Amino acid sequence: MHTGRRDFLSRVAVGAAGLAAMDVLELPAQQAASHWDLSWTRRVKGKYRAVFDIPEIEDGFGVWRAVLWRKQYSQVFGVPEDNLATVLVLRSDAVALALNHEFWGRYEAGKRWKVNDPSSGQPTVRNPVYDRVGQWALPEQFSGFTLDALLKGGAVVLGCSLALRDCATLVAEKDKVAMEEADRRVRAMLIPDVVLQPSGVFAAVMAQDTGCRYVRAS
Repeated sequence: MHTGRRDFLSRVAVGAAGLAAMDVLELPAQQAASHWDLSWTRRVKGKYRAVFDIPEIEDGFGVWRAVLWRKQYSQVFGVPEDNLATVLVLRSDAVALALNHEFWGRYEAGKRWKVNDPSSGQPTVRNPVYDRVGQWALPEQFSGFTLDALLKGGAVVLGCSLALRDCATLVAEKDKVAMEEADRRVRAMLIPDVVLQPSGVFAAVMAQDTGCRYVRAS
């Protein structure tokens, strides 16, 4: 997903997902606000607030860092974890972490982004930070270091709709379908409760507008 300026502008300007992202620039302010789900901003409250900007997959360590911050602040300040306002922004390559096991297995995401399963050393066929149960469970001391645990604990997880377009390209190539259909399919594979935003940059700045401190997490 590391592209030059020309390729970036091309991605923004062409296709259904790109046009949807550009709509926020063209619609009147009130109408644009209703075009995207910004209701998550009302959940960001309390004394301690942080947004974790995660552009790289890095085996999921950006997600782990967000979990670690919650645990440390909870222990040090005696604040329940679900009272700590935590926002994660999955953008660039890391938007793949917002997608379920079906995407990771069928479209060989582990192979593409060089994410290995720690038990086998082979490219993972599952999202490394989601639904770690059964044979995929993490060691007990790391239980809860997953996106689903964060979401259950009240964290906000935002995805970049522009970067998701690259994931749709994988779907289009593998399934031999048009990009419009590929975009529909990849959105159907989003982890429940992940909220798409016009871009990752938009999401990170919006979170800071709600009072979050910015953390580059990967």
